[in-house]
Amino acid sequence: MTGVLYPTLAVAALLVLVSGTVPLAERLRVPHTALLALLGIIVGYVLLLFQSGESPAVGRELLQGLGDLGIDPSAFLTIFLPPLLFVGGLSIDVRRLFDEIGAVLLLAIVAVIVCTAVVGYALAWITDHSLVACLLLGAIIATTDPSAVVAIFRDLGAPRRLQMLIESESLFNDAAAIALFSMLVGFLTAERQPEISAAVLDFLSDFGGGLLLGYLLARAMCALAPWLQGSLVAEMTLTIALAYLAYAVGETWLGVSGVVAVVTASVTSAAYGPLRMAPRNWRSILETWGQVGFLASSLIIVLAAMLATRIVSEVTLSDALMVLVVVATALAARAAILYGLFPVLRALRLTSPVSHRYRAVILWGGLRGAVTIVLALAISENRALPPEVRHFVAVQAIGFVLFTLFVKAPTLRSLLRFLGLDALDPVERALRDRVVDLSRAAMREHLTQIAEQYRLDPGIAARLLPHPRTGTAAAPPVPADVALRVGLLTLAGREKELYLRHFDEGTVSRRLVAMLVAFADRLADRTRAEGAEGYAAAGTETASFGRRFTLALWLHRRLGFGRPLAYCLADRFEVLLIQQLVVRELATMTREAVGPILGADVERAIGRVVTERLEAIRNALSALELQYPAYAQEMGAQHLARTMLRVEAVDYRQKLDQSLISREVYRDLQRGLNERRRSLEQRPVLDLGLKLMDMVRRVGMFADLDRDRLQSIARKLKPMLVTPGEAIVRRGEAGSDMYFVAAGEVEVRVEGGPVILRSGDFFGELALLRGQPRTADVIAKGYCHLLVLESREYRRFLREYPDLRAEIEKTATARMQSNAASAAMD
Repeated sequence: MTGVLYPTLAVAALLVLVSGTVPLAERLRVPHTALLALLGIIVGYVLLLFQSGESPAVGRELLQGLGDLGIDPSAFLTIFLPPLLFVGGLSIDVRRLFDEIGAVLLLAIVAVIVCTAVVGYALAWITDHSLVACLLLGAIIATTDPSAVVAIFRDLGAPRRLQMLIESESLFNDAAAIALFSMLVGFLTAERQPEISAAVLDFLSDFGGGLLLGYLLARAMCALAPWLQGSLVAEMTLTIALAYLAYAVGETWLGVSGVVAVVTASVTSAAYGPLRMAPRNWRSILETWGQVGFLASSLIIVLAAMLATRIVSEVTLSDALMVLVVVATALAARAAILYGLFPVLRALRLTSPVSHRYRAVILWGGLRGAVTIVLALAISENRALPPEVRHFVAVQAIGFVLFTLFVKAPTLRSLLRFLGLDALDPVERALRDRVVDLSRAAMREHLTQIAEQYRLDPGIAARLLPHPRTGTAAAPPVPADVALRVGLLTLAGREKELYLRHFDEGTVSRRLVAMLVAFADRLADRTRAEGAEGYAAAGTETASFGRRFTLALWLHRRLGFGRPLAYCLADRFEVLLIQQLVVRELATMTREAVGPILGADVERAIGRVVTERLEAIRNALSALELQYPAYAQEMGAQHLARTMLRVEAVDYRQKLDQSLISREVYRDLQRGLNERRRSLEQRPVLDLGLKLMDMVRRVGMFADLDRDRLQSIARKLKPMLVTPGEAIVRRGEAGSDMYFVAAGEVEVRVEGGPVILRSGDFFGELALLRGQPRTADVIAKGYCHLLVLESREYRRFLREYPDLRAEIEKTATARMQSNAASAAMD
């Protein structure tokens, strides 16, 4: 019993100490990893004293438990690395990652290779160790811990793309470094032949195989998630299994990089997981993984630092001097990337610009942490390597980590002050002052009302209010274009949140929320790059027809496949319906929240942009409703039913919180809601209205024909759906088809002025009768159902139906006379 109890006591005591380092790190404003390493070193030296027989009487059992933990350093890779890497990928903004994926992968791979090569060749030149051993040390210290730099960048309000680039580069940097580490260890233990071409192929196959494995496993997990019926514990368990499966399958069965597989699985889960799981479940999963990541990183640093004390105790003066050489060469390698490769990437437009001040912070803030220590300890315990290599690599790597944690980390804030990055710029200061003034005004009104309710002296409320800001220089006003951009970016961010909220409430489908969230991200990107013009252009994107719709329309017209087009139109209907609701909420937000902060002029400018966008959405939605009124009613009824379920669920929850119903009754009510919610998941099927016989009957000149003649005519015609604003024929082009309008309206643009043709009319006959180019443009005013009579059927049609030919020729003659009269007047 005591064999298990003492180590358990030791781990519990470590967790207590770890929890205390969190507020201490915030108070001292130092990286948390530095305090954890210090804690591990202290505990490690106390443990050494205990093992030498100099332990105190108090706490002997605790120290014995620490000594009995017996974790093999090589086991750190399997136990701690998968969750440590997986949690890092979950926090990545995948949409932005794919925007910068070229730069991220290039930086990750090139940075690792440059660091490995510079450190390796420099040390091989000044030491007696082999080149492979020195390269191994370079690969170990190539791993980075971006947490300190990213945290500082967030505090400074650095560009979000820069933060994402640093986080993503570090994530794939670790994966590439560990893949290179495994290959070099194989060379040293004679498991692989050190040939350059074979090494490059091995590295690329390991890396590429890990990418493919991680992606496939994560997609399989996301496909399984809906089958778990929203169970949070089941979904969380599935993600934990994914992390270890990706690592184990890659390393054990397939012989590819398990580390790369874990990173890829994590990033893929971050992309597809929120769309396969309920938003509240995904948020809980992220919070749980955050706790798992905290425990894994904390324990790995503390335990590794405890084990590292054995190695550090053997350090000589020459070892310490060599650490400084390693630090200098690593800094030189990183500087080559930041000041050599970054400008090239910027020139190629693969990444956003990075100022010299930010580059200096990235250079000095390149800390090393858990991954570097784990790899170093794995080498120290690898008996297949020569003792001198194990000592050299472990001492230099751990010494490098300690230098970054105890020298670079504490001086990072001083560097910020020196570079002038620790203060708000004038625009940020002006916005801050405006927010403070508005907040104090609201607080004054609120406190006055409370004082009146409690019949307190108004002077008490006045004394509680903050004193007006005095003695500080007033910030300059925010430039109008900057304020407008800030306001529109705020709306774009809020729009994404509203889409996810609607998904969480069940008023938008799982599949469409992916399209809407991606649209909101593009909206924000265009606004950052182009300001109000970019927002306005991107805002009308969903009112236009994208590539997917264009492909479906082509399949319908060329191959007669109508189902993809019906699906796209139904998607368009649902997207426009949700966007109309969301943009209305954004208009309210502009009046109530954005306007008071940014000013009346900016509020009016934003209001105009939002109003124009709302008008475009309404027009697009009205065009659909006009052509498909029955489907519009069905979709509206389904949306109202989903909204009713949401309101009902909120009401039941409130009654439970107020103890008006028991938890058993609440669960029963929830089961009923879930059944009704599942019945509403199936969207109504959209009928395109392109049934040939029905369309033929709607044409006036065919209305009185018998069934046999109708069927004969129908065999010569093809149904066609055209979209609002689409040019059906163009003036001057060769005429090959004649068109009958079965439903909708088209506008014929002739010299005498536009002419509207409606259901039952026809056009395009003049070019076929006279064998001349088209004389007018014909544009669809909305969604239109047309019957197309191709030229090869046209002559046969006229021969077989002389009565219809006479009517067509009569109309054609009247139109030619009208065109001639218009030309004469001109």
